[in-house]
Amino acid sequence: MSLLDWCVLCGTLLAIVAYGVYKSRGTQNIDGYLLGNQSLPWYSVCLSVMATQASAITFLSAPGLAYSSGMSFVQFYFGLPLAMIVLCITFVPIFHRLKVYTAYEYLEQRFDLNTRVLTAILFLIQRGLSTGITIYAPAIILSTILNINTVYTTLFIGIVVVCYTVYGGTKAVSYTQMLQMSIIFLGLFAAGYVVVSLLPENIGFIKAISIAGKMGRANAIDFKFDWNNQYTVWSGLIGGFFLQLSYFGTDQSQVGRYLTGSSVGQSRLGLLMNGLVKIPMQFLILLIGVLVFTFYQYTKPPIFFNSYELNKLEKSDLKPALDAIYTQYDAAFSAKQHALEKLNIALDQGDEARIDALRQELQTADTESKSLKKAATDLMLKNDKNADVNDNNYIFLSFVTRYLPQGLIGLLIAIIFLASMGSTASALNSLASTSVIDVYKRLIRKDRSDDQYLSASRWATIFWGVICIVMALYASKIGNLIEAVNILGSYVYGTVLGIFLVAFYVKQVDGRSVFFAALLAELLVCVTGYFDVIAYLWLNVLGCFLVVLLSLLIQAAEGVKPATTKY
Repeated sequence: MSLLDWCVLCGTLLAIVAYGVYKSRGTQNIDGYLLGNQSLPWYSVCLSVMATQASAITFLSAPGLAYSSGMSFVQFYFGLPLAMIVLCITFVPIFHRLKVYTAYEYLEQRFDLNTRVLTAILFLIQRGLSTGITIYAPAIILSTILNINTVYTTLFIGIVVVCYTVYGGTKAVSYTQMLQMSIIFLGLFAAGYVVVSLLPENIGFIKAISIAGKMGRANAIDFKFDWNNQYTVWSGLIGGFFLQLSYFGTDQSQVGRYLTGSSVGQSRLGLLMNGLVKIPMQFLILLIGVLVFTFYQYTKPPIFFNSYELNKLEKSDLKPALDAIYTQYDAAFSAKQHALEKLNIALDQGDEARIDALRQELQTADTESKSLKKAATDLMLKNDKNADVNDNNYIFLSFVTRYLPQGLIGLLIAIIFLASMGSTASALNSLASTSVIDVYKRLIRKDRSDDQYLSASRWATIFWGVICIVMALYASKIGNLIEAVNILGSYVYGTVLGIFLVAFYVKQVDGRSVFFAALLAELLVCVTGYFDVIAYLWLNVLGCFLVVLLSLLIQAAEGVKPATTKY
């Protein structure tokens, strides 16, 4: 990067952190540290909720996913607006009325301590592992820029975020996220404009999308019902609805964000606006990945986007074999160029028969390029069996650092860092609040002062920061990061959502029944996911329905009517 890019990057990050620290000054109690004294307006709630979900993974992996397989991932979010409506009607007013720090406090009041602790533990495990993945994402950036191993950059990023979160608490997180999202939207529109401007003169925005579509990259909507297809309208509307409802309604990293609202109305409005804005935002991010794909049809892409791993291979004894692959790769790209020139003419003439024939030719050339890339990654593994051979997360970053103008490179990389800071800080704050409120304060130290609980919250943040950093060191082995986070969540969210739905709507079920139902449901979900019986989004539906059904069956078998509750 240029000096200007480094100045933009460092200046943006320092300004955001300084603003958050300034706004969170005077936080002297646990209510301020964990809930921000419930004083934030709806727009702050909305942007904080969005920033918590839109981590660095979103801006690194989503364009790479669109580049590799198209825009079908946008269907993942189709259930989000419906989930926001249900949350505003049920979850938000209950949590505000009970004045809870965490979502799991309510479960003890409705059921018992065992159910509360089980749900809190499920959250801690899932969120702790997922946060490790979000720390790894910006570490990829530093690794690519500095051409060093991601181990060192992961340690650096993790330590910086932990220190920032320990000091500021949730108020610092929320205020910085508000500025972060504003800068993120600005940077995304700028990136989209620049990608189109870099295309050949005779290739405008519409033709770029058309070319990507002919090569299977503009497939945003799929109405076919298929249990094994991860992204369809139905898996998004149904499976995505259950995942989003559980994530926003029971995951403390999100519950903690909208509990900071100054009133029920402010929290509701923030969530509803999130439901309206999130899908267009995700569509734009994926669209940028598709435009980058079209750009690389006219400009030869690297055979492997992770420059660190590629450089290692080029310096090894296997370089002659890699050079032979390069020769074939150049020939395949030249063949693709000839087919593209013919396709441009056919598109201008509207010759559908010719377009279909050329589409097959282009897809054949694309398959040839992928096979040569596979040969290169096989060489990487032969040279180093621990090499990271999945470069999906490096595609957009490689494009940014190679082709964007000075200044904008620094801004976009700052965006990815800001997204990581926001989501990671929210997660660490929620992990600390759940550990202290649901475990430490409830089971270990029940009668401590407010200052002692505040100190415990900061130590819990440090503890979970270490756990997440350790997880981040292994994140390179799990493939596309944005899919990995959602797959991991799908193993847990359905079960947790089922517990809350029973708590809200199935009053005849007691704590013992729902506790054992949750254990059985989680076991069945894990087995189903392990053997890949259905696409991962459907695991959310399965877990939720199993908890509700099994709790009713267990309650009926026991024949004991639970005590009435006002909740």
